[in-house]
Amino acid sequence: MFSTFFTNFLFVLATILPILNPPSVIPIFWTMTSGASNQTRKMLSQRIAINIFIMIVAAIFLGNLVLSMLGISLAVVRVGGGILVIAAAWKLLNAEDPDTGMHPISNEEYTLDKAKNNAFYPLTFPIACGPGTIAAAITVGASLQHNQLNLATFFTLSGTIVGVIVIAVIVYFCLRFAAQFLHRLGNNGSIIFMRLSAFILLCVGVQICWAGIHDLAMSLASDINQLT
Repeated sequence: MFSTFFTNFLFVLATILPILNPPSVIPIFWTMTSGASNQTRKMLSQRIAINIFIMIVAAIFLGNLVLSMLGISLAVVRVGGGILVIAAAWKLLNAEDPDTGMHPISNEEYTLDKAKNNAFYPLTFPIACGPGTIAAAITVGASLQHNQLNLATFFTLSGTIVGVIVIAVIVYFCLRFAAQFLHRLGNNGSIIFMRLSAFILLCVGVQICWAGIHDLAMSLASDINQLT
């Protein structure tokens, strides 16, 4: 039974964590919270980690059901989510460098109310937890369907939930200690890392959008072939 627990625990980590990629979010998080105090960033780190946990768990256990009820295909989710990611990445690519602003940034500019408003959108979705992560979580949920409630199912679900908790904790520590991480990179290194992460995020958004368009095109081609 414990092997079932660890199998599902590792399955969740291997499927979701590489797509989530918490280290790549660090410079983006730091740039988008420019002017925030350390306490505000700590609060945001906690909220983002909690939001990610809730979103992934919901996608795993309810994603397929909700999409079916609304008549929305996973391809459409990929296209819409990909567009959101592209828009966010493009904004980051064209943002000013932290040290090239026309005036100094004070802690009051990024207020606690603004932090609360931005905690979910765009910091959690689509920046930290994008449509690629949601699609991966829905895929995990599709592989966990069981018709009976027994001990094996309990260990399967427990391993899955613990895996999501570990992912959320990793995200929290990455964002919580973003300053220490970026300090080691230095100012120029942080700027380069931020631009590179934004470009990678843009590429991820294009890839997600393209995957959705490809699936929709294949579905349309299949429908046309059936009609002919």
